Amino acid sequence: MNLLTLQQIFTLNIAKLIIWAYAHGYKITLGEGYDDDGVGHSKNSLHYSRLAQDINLFKDGVYLKDTEAYRPLGEYWKSLSDAGYECCWGGDFKNKDGNHFSIAYQGRK
Repeated sequence: MNLLTLQQIFTLNIAKLIIWAYAHGYKITLGEGYDDDGVGHSKNSLHYSRLAQDINLFKDGVYLKDTEAYRPLGEYWKSLSDAGYECCWGGDFKNKDGNHFSIAYQGRK
């Protein structure tokens, strides 16, 4: 699948994730999305390809920072995977980046 198509799928899936979060009592703000300055993300970050979004999660007015607080969103996000693409949640990464949501591309998550 080409990059543009994946970016469009990613955008639609982020919208689905936002709607799902609000329907389940969460509120969110968007964190780092597209990154073009080369600072703050690894060299091969999907933020540079418009295939990753960091989300700030709130429940009952409290900012939730712990990766485990993001697990319900992470599980929902991964359920959006399809035969042509994989939705990846940062809570599954070695460094436990719970607020990170991406679509795998060229071997990167």
